[in-house]
Amino acid sequence: MYSRLKVIAAVLIIGQIALANCGNCGSSADKSGCGKDCDHKEKAAPDVAPAFTLQNYDGTEVSLANYKGKIVVLEWFNYQCPFDVYHYETTPTMQNLAARYKDKDVVFLSINSTSHQKTEENKAFAEKNNVQHPILDDRSGKVGRAYKATRTPHMFIIDEKGKIVYQGAIDNAPLGKLPEGQKEVLNFVDMALGELTAGKPVTIQQTREYGCTVKYADK
Repeated sequence: MYSRLKVIAAVLIIGQIALANCGNCGSSADKSGCGKDCDHKEKAAPDVAPAFTLQNYDGTEVSLANYKGKIVVLEWFNYQCPFDVYHYETTPTMQNLAARYKDKDVVFLSINSTSHQKTEENKAFAEKNNVQHPILDDRSGKVGRAYKATRTPHMFIIDEKGKIVYQGAIDNAPLGKLPEGQKEVLNFVDMALGELTAGKPVTIQQTREYGCTVKYADK
């Protein structure tokens, strides 16, 4: 459980994350989604989580409705994006979070809305990095647009009543780099889940997401 001091510190650095966002897009390969569209415009996600049914890389269908009464964490995902790679390979942030809350009725789902990537590529990434949760195929972009997901990783937490109670960045350290003046990595998703699973309201409900732009299919 995070202390009150850590929550206060997190509030103070949210503004700094916004400033860091475009600075980290840099010159990454276009197909990863970075290096383009750094004039990010914030769009608020809906209050109630839109329903969806998508296919996992193993061919099974996964519906949000199947997890009614549970806490659900959604991560917008792109296996070519260095920000995602960092959180799965450099440091297994996502795998560790999913494992930590597995026995607390928390479900983790990754959603890939990258138009040019295929299901078998999601499977290969999952096997390589021991990812136990589904990576769902949203190449049409329908679900990503419904949630107004803009970056990878863009995180959403849905509570037991189906409301989005957190959206934004995974943490305050893009590619492991803390904002100037900060000395501690704060994982906003872990903080919110700690509060939710303790029966408390989420203190920080939104931060500025960072990462590669979601490469949606043309409408």
